[in-house]
Amino acid sequence: MVSKETVVIDKMGFHMRPANNFISAMNKYTSDITIDFNGKKINGKSIMNIMAACIKYGSHITITCEGEDEQQMLDEAVKLIESGLE
Repeated sequence: MVSKETVVIDKMGFHMRPANNFISAMNKYTSDITIDFNGKKINGKSIMNIMAACIKYGSHITITCEGEDEQQMLDEAVKLIESGLE
């Protein structure tokens, strides 16, 4: 299991388009991904869970990946978030 804390820099937060981009990128990995936000654990491969979490600009989140390709998944997840989810 690997994890890293990061900050959402997209001005609109995790709204529909960036959330969809994120999920599309994460679904190519076999590992599980969890986003820790405000004490909640969110499935990082579920658009409904991410949208329901209302993760906004400036939110501090922790990404946790667990599985055989966890480090690659974590690296890409953090890169996407820190580049504005584009």
